[in-house]
Amino acid sequence: MSAILIYPLLSFGPGRGKPRIAACWLGLVLLASACSAPVPGAEFNDPYEAQNRRVHDENVAIDRAIFGGGKPHKRPFLPAPVAQGLINVASNLGAPGDVVNSLLQFRPGPAVTNTLRFALNTTVGIGGIFDPATAIGIPRKSTDFGETLHVWGAPEGAYLVLPLAGPSTERDLAGKVVDIAIDPVNSLLGRPESYYATAIKLGGKAAERQRFGDTIDAILYESADSYAQMRLIYLQNRHFELGIEEDVFDPYEDPYGQ
Repeated sequence: MSAILIYPLLSFGPGRGKPRIAACWLGLVLLASACSAPVPGAEFNDPYEAQNRRVHDENVAIDRAIFGGGKPHKRPFLPAPVAQGLINVASNLGAPGDVVNSLLQFRPGPAVTNTLRFALNTTVGIGGIFDPATAIGIPRKSTDFGETLHVWGAPEGAYLVLPLAGPSTERDLAGKVVDIAIDPVNSLLGRPESYYATAIKLGGKAAERQRFGDTIDAILYESADSYAQMRLIYLQNRHFELGIEEDVFDPYEDPYGQ
């Protein structure tokens, strides 16, 4: 989660090979910087904390201005059915990218599952507005190029907070850049259709902000240190997604085992 979870406003249509190659190279350059080793004994690999906190504060201010974050009794800006429809369509548009990354990770099972989901939801689900695939037991196997880099053995690098996009790591930032370049939706759709797809993805993220508003508000506006809380939650959740086992501190656990 983040103050505003927004994909970069970039798309590459057919015949845009050079921009796609440039984006991939940029991703690899960013990956080269993802070797920032954590300070021995440090709980988090966060050497850019001062800058990260400034960006975090700016993101929170934008969240408050756009979504009314932290304000009591705020009204939802989208009707619930519309919000859910946007989330569904945005998720469906992400399925081809999931397929590509699953194949790059040498995981054919999730690639087949996401292909079936995309075909079913695009046709029976009317472009993804509805989600019959989940209803019949075909859940989305979400992934990204950041996970692909993890599978390939790339280090996580330092924790980052991106303007608008929120929490990330150096490895995941490189992954975001490459994901844009290799997204089949961006490759197959011409312009302006690719812009419409990007707008739907942005709308889906805004709808998710509304759907999980209470939880996000609790983190951003009710925590004693919202930056530290966001960092902890993001890294723990990301490590869980990647299957990384780690010891999680439970403040309620009896230290004497009683």
